[in-house]
Amino acid sequence: MKHTNPSSPILALLFPILAGLLLHSTPAAAVSVDARQWDITADKMTRYENPARIVAEGNVLLEKKEPVEKRAPKTSSQWSGLLGDDPAPDAAAAKPGEPETEIKTVTTIKADWVAYNISQGTVEAKGHLLIDVGADQLTADSGVLDMEKATGSFNNATVIRQQKDLHFEGDVIEKTGETTYFIEDGWVVTCKLQPGETAPWSFAAAETEITDGGYAYLKHATFRIKDVPVLYSPVMLLPAKRKRQTGFLFPSMFMSDRDGFSMETPFFINLSPSADLTLFPRYFANRGFMSGAEFRYILDSDSQGMLMGNYLDDALSDPSEVEYYQDGQYTHTNSDRYWIRGKADQDIGAWTTRLDIDVASDIDYLREFNTGSSSFSDSQQKFLNIFGRGFTDKTNQYRENTFAALRSWDDGTSLLGEMQAINDLSEATYTADNPSQPWKLPSLTYSGLVPVTGGKGPDFSWDANYTNFWREEGVGSQRLDLLPTVTTGIPLSPYLESYVSGGVRNTAYMIQDNGASDWEDSDSKNRFLYNLGGEIGTTLMRDFTADFGDVNAWSHTLRPYVAYGYTAIPDKELLPRFDVVDDLEEQNTLYYGFNNFFSISGERNGREFEREYAFFKIKQGYDLRSEESDTPLTPVIAETGWYPIERLLFKYTTNVDVYGDGAFYHSIDSSYYSTAGDRFSLDYRYNELTEVNSVKGSAWYLLPYNFAAGYGLERAIEADETIEETIKLRYLQPCWSVELASSSTPGDQTFMLTFRLANIGNPLGFDLPGM
Repeated sequence: MKHTNPSSPILALLFPILAGLLLHSTPAAAVSVDARQWDITADKMTRYENPARIVAEGNVLLEKKEPVEKRAPKTSSQWSGLLGDDPAPDAAAAKPGEPETEIKTVTTIKADWVAYNISQGTVEAKGHLLIDVGADQLTADSGVLDMEKATGSFNNATVIRQQKDLHFEGDVIEKTGETTYFIEDGWVVTCKLQPGETAPWSFAAAETEITDGGYAYLKHATFRIKDVPVLYSPVMLLPAKRKRQTGFLFPSMFMSDRDGFSMETPFFINLSPSADLTLFPRYFANRGFMSGAEFRYILDSDSQGMLMGNYLDDALSDPSEVEYYQDGQYTHTNSDRYWIRGKADQDIGAWTTRLDIDVASDIDYLREFNTGSSSFSDSQQKFLNIFGRGFTDKTNQYRENTFAALRSWDDGTSLLGEMQAINDLSEATYTADNPSQPWKLPSLTYSGLVPVTGGKGPDFSWDANYTNFWREEGVGSQRLDLLPTVTTGIPLSPYLESYVSGGVRNTAYMIQDNGASDWEDSDSKNRFLYNLGGEIGTTLMRDFTADFGDVNAWSHTLRPYVAYGYTAIPDKELLPRFDVVDDLEEQNTLYYGFNNFFSISGERNGREFEREYAFFKIKQGYDLRSEESDTPLTPVIAETGWYPIERLLFKYTTNVDVYGDGAFYHSIDSSYYSTAGDRFSLDYRYNELTEVNSVKGSAWYLLPYNFAAGYGLERAIEADETIEETIKLRYLQPCWSVELASSSTPGDQTFMLTFRLANIGNPLGFDLPGM
């Protein structure tokens, strides 16, 4: 039976009559109790007049129903799914007039016993109380709820927030809003728990405040493992938020035998739905205060950027700290330590732009700070994941800062504009005759490829480049480089692939000596050259049957070829040297080689597959110039790769001198990753010409009983120096993990114990000093 709100005059007159008509007790009834669409059902309901209320017993169910506008059927547009938006309704299906609505349940209350005060709009409930408002689910022994304000107080209560699996309990929980709470003597955990399960970890507090779209604010908080307190804090913040909001993130704590105790406390600032700023203040007991910041923005999948920076007035960077410099083999003398890095990809109309920033105070900074937000490895991985490109190696003293803008046209032409500044971290003393690296301010390249006859036949291509090489001291130049080329295929045979090309190249220099003695009497230079080239090759392919494992066939592709390169420089002059364009030399060389590619195919689990299995390439040249008649053969370049199983690669490259010096270059690359999460990599480099001899590797293996182990090594073999060595052992659970790690670098060793908690922004970390 339905009636209007008892506060209306009509209901005030009708209520005594209706009450007399009803039985004093109504079993298994369903009644709509007010105009706010609250429906109540129970095994037994009793109604009272003064005050007007309903007492329900046994399987009590209250449901709040509200009219909501019906959504139009979704279209099949894939773009809507990619953008996370609801597709626009079909215009043909839309009807004029009022929007169509439907009644939906927005709040559900269940209990064993409920007293609903109609005039006050309050509910008192006992026994297996459950309140479901969609985003949150509350259970309690008993409680009182204000239906109009969505507030209340509950005893021995639990709230589970579906977003982030937030779970909190308390002796008394006060519901202060739709999804906000105040908790007395309770605890919080951010992972799913089974009924009766003890939380693997939790934060207990005397008082806790949960804010919608905000955080969990805890007073007199303790971090507990299996309900055993291990850490106390008078105030603590947890990211229990359902959306991004300004506030503190979880702190990280460190201790090492070099830096002493340090703590980093990030502060997140939500600037807009598409931009944010995070501050990383960090205190070092032995160094001082380091400031840090990270700014991010994203407009769409092709337009995003991130800028990071750290600064430290370093107390350890003092000449009196002899042990610090000796142990770490550091060479810097500056106490102002900083590193600014960033990248941005931005589409502006038809232009594609890229920005890369890498500015540091000294080369020691990049290898010295290896923990927290200031570390090179953390930043390198973060930018690689987001932008697909990182920074030059941390041992490289020339840090590149570039801006590039590219515009391409449908006719095969493109225009590329670049600016490059070099942050030189070397400690060399530069002079006009021994200058630092030049800057490009700017560089413009116009390129194109068009058919000469408009169809089959020769192609005409060109590269026209203007670069202004700038130095504050030392030779600079404005250089104009023009390279037109004509290329055409030669139909020698249906079984041969062949082409020839020819072009000229003119490079003009307008020179600024800037004090360089070798160029004081020169204001311009010009170099003209012409080149010819060509190649003849053929491709042979054959398929073979096989019977090993799930492989039933393999194929071999063989491509032998002969190539020729000729470059002549009629008038040789001494030129200023800025990049590889200035280092071009004459050549008259015949190259020969062959490439082999192997692939396998078969059937696995009822599905056909085909993949690469191996390759082998080898190449050598014969120099036809008379001055090279005694040693005409160029080094042999060989490269091979093997994919024995999916996701496993071994690759080896070598250069071999055939006149007695033997192999002077070796490169080994290997990597593997499994679908379960195991992975390893091993890279080795040896170059006799550049005196490089180093190895770098890492491994991560999942062990039984939820354990995982990892090892990483970066070592300079020639210098007999370990750059960094790490060992890790991790124990994993569904909503938490604990990791014991050892990190060893020159001058410092650290043992780290780290707790990673589900849905907590930063791991809870403790670093123990090296022994």
